[in-house]
Amino acid sequence: MEEKEKIFLEFLKKISPGTHLRTVIEDIIRSGRGALIVLDTPKLTEITEGGFRVNCRFTPHRLFELCKMDGAVIISSDMKRIFYANVLLVPPTSVTSNETGTRHKAAEKTAKYAETFVLSISERRKKTTIYYCDLKYSLRSLDDLLKILSTNLQIIEKQREQFNELWSRLNILEISGLVSVSDVCKLLQKSQAIIKISSLIRRDLIEIGKEGSVINLRFRELTKNVEKIEEEILRDYSQKNLKTVKKILKGLTFDGLSEVSTIARLVFDLDLDEQIKPKGYRFLENCGLTKKEIASVISNLNTLDNIINAEQQTLENLLKARASQIKENILKLREEILEGKKTI
Repeated sequence: MEEKEKIFLEFLKKISPGTHLRTVIEDIIRSGRGALIVLDTPKLTEITEGGFRVNCRFTPHRLFELCKMDGAVIISSDMKRIFYANVLLVPPTSVTSNETGTRHKAAEKTAKYAETFVLSISERRKKTTIYYCDLKYSLRSLDDLLKILSTNLQIIEKQREQFNELWSRLNILEISGLVSVSDVCKLLQKSQAIIKISSLIRRDLIEIGKEGSVINLRFRELTKNVEKIEEEILRDYSQKNLKTVKKILKGLTFDGLSEVSTIARLVFDLDLDEQIKPKGYRFLENCGLTKKEIASVISNLNTLDNIINAEQQTLENLLKARASQIKENILKLREEILEGKKTI
């Protein structure tokens, strides 16, 4: 995530429902008024005219009353003090804007020039738009956010259910030596769908604030370990650099994810019906081996099939005195997976 995006999301938390600034925004909309609220920065003095100095502690009531005037209200970057009111914003004409309304145009150009946050509350549309540098975002009502979150959560639930089924099936296919490229790609398809929808839900949860605490608990349950499992699957099957593959998957749109053959081509350079063998990382991590021992076993035996079927002497050469116990763990884990008692 870019630094600019992180700063924006942090600000979004500060204006979620129940916060002082959000209370002011809602009061202004209910009163049928418009307003411009600007967070102070050093460059702001270059593009402001008129107004008067307030320099008082921020309270919702004070800010609401000052917003009744035509000009912008300037508050401190930590939103603890109100500095100026009824200020005229005069950004240079060289700063571009895609807005048509006078208030929104001034807000966008100010945000770009002063590199700060500007809230533009529309009197006619009863909407609040946040401008930050070249970013633009429209705040949504609590009801709208709850509806969107509910819909996306239902989608995540369905995707996670299918993901778990494919994950369990893959485990059994691995032990049986019957994994195809299609089997792995279908799992990656579901994991990426969950990850991409999750990014949308996270922003909505930030915007909704404390009102979304129950939804957030359910969301965390549904997305638990998905990224971790995906990374382990990629490490077991892909011959490409892990960071490169993750970047490829992240770059896919929802349309791109809809075709499993696209994932097969980009990640594996193989056809869907071709057989593929796991290296055995996930399996060995559940057998009591250290990372060094796992690396040694995979380096010498290459695939999970070879590891499971390895002779005792071969393991003794690699693991010394621990070979007998590890062999027992391997066979036990194999049986548990085939019986559906364990998923790795």
